[in-house]
Amino acid sequence: MLAELRGLNEECGVFGIWGHDDAAQISYYGLHALQHRGQEGAGIVTKEGKKFHVVKGEGLVNEVFSGNEINDLKGNAAIAQVRYSTENGRGIENVQPLVFRSTTGSLSVAHNGNIVNAVELREHLERQGSIFQTNSDTEVLAHLIKKSSGSLMQRDRVKKALSMLKGAFAFVILTDDGLMVAQDPNGLRPLSLGKLGDAWVVASETCAFDIIGAEWIRSVEPGELIIINDKGIQSDRFAQAADSAMCSMEYIYFARPDSDIDGINIHSARKRCGKQLAREVHIEADVVTGVPDSSISAAIGFSEESGIPYELGLIKNRYVGRTFIQPTQEMREKGVKMKLSPVRQVVNGKRVVMVDDSIVRGTTSKRIVNLLKEAGATEVHVVIASPPLVSPCFYGVDISTDSELIATNRTNDEIRELIGADSLTFLSAEGLIGAIGRPEKTKNCGQCLACFTGEYPTEIYSDTVLPYKKEIV
Repeated sequence: MLAELRGLNEECGVFGIWGHDDAAQISYYGLHALQHRGQEGAGIVTKEGKKFHVVKGEGLVNEVFSGNEINDLKGNAAIAQVRYSTENGRGIENVQPLVFRSTTGSLSVAHNGNIVNAVELREHLERQGSIFQTNSDTEVLAHLIKKSSGSLMQRDRVKKALSMLKGAFAFVILTDDGLMVAQDPNGLRPLSLGKLGDAWVVASETCAFDIIGAEWIRSVEPGELIIINDKGIQSDRFAQAADSAMCSMEYIYFARPDSDIDGINIHSARKRCGKQLAREVHIEADVVTGVPDSSISAAIGFSEESGIPYELGLIKNRYVGRTFIQPTQEMREKGVKMKLSPVRQVVNGKRVVMVDDSIVRGTTSKRIVNLLKEAGATEVHVVIASPPLVSPCFYGVDISTDSELIATNRTNDEIRELIGADSLTFLSAEGLIGAIGRPEKTKNCGQCLACFTGEYPTEIYSDTVLPYKKEIV
């Protein structure tokens, strides 16, 4: 499961609103809905006339805004972010939204994703005199916008800057004059546009619209730049759309089950993955159980298709955070031990099908198999609602180095032995594509499968690969 991840690089959630008197309060509720996308930092920036107000800090949303801070955020426009950070990206200076003030106007930026040519661009900007205050890729965009000023209109400066970025990005940009929203040309990260009365809202996931009572309008298109201001809303392009490649992990793990991505409900997609798994393997068993929470939908689907009863065989301690968020391996291991408990009365003396969303390093899967057997399960058959993870991700999901991925250079039977399962089955790549059901008529039907296949939808720069490889040396 993705709780085994050594770290996630900038897997965050962003939110924006324009034209509402309670912009800060609505952003606060939006961040609560997106809390699952990052638990190490949160922030809101509002615009009151030409003045920007900012409150941000490390921790959960309700920790950062534990007092009356929200009352200090005046204005009818805001952007916000919940953040997960990497080892080098922690610290209050990296918590977003970032705010930049200059004689030519203020700018605030929040970002979800990973810019694969960020190091190259940063070095170029530093040679031209730029001084960076953070380790975040997001700051690169602000410097590019300022460097491309001259006689260009602000919209054109932003378009020029965005066109220089490579990789996965969903940006919300608050300026003196409006709210700008941008999606990378491949559409690797989810971003949706909605309406709340007369106000416009944007969020990484549609579950944020549900909590504030907003209506979903559409997804932001790949390569699109949306400009929202007091005159209304306009759509422009900073790049032509490339082959759509939405991150498959959004459907498998990251997004909330009640969210929709490009019109596809996450719970329904995961349930179809479970049904497809049951078609691809025949297992004689007594009970199906899912690893909470992201695997429950797939487990229900597997049960319905196979005819094996679904039972609550594993219980999650709701007061323990998602273990992949923990910043050290020791803390993660302690979190795994506290996180799940088997229901002995359900699994004792039973042949159990354990459904999980993925296997990364295998340590958590091994632990759960052992828990079930210690609780009396006679057999534990592990079925995974995704293909084997064999390659690092450079688009915002920091799936570890090749050497730490259990499926790299190992056979299915070798993995099964390492985790102690009686059998192990992964969903096929073709099964995943069909189960998610994106309509694009392309090779991968509009999905990024790079972590399963090693085939990346964009150019990968050497300075991006290096941090993933240097631990192998």
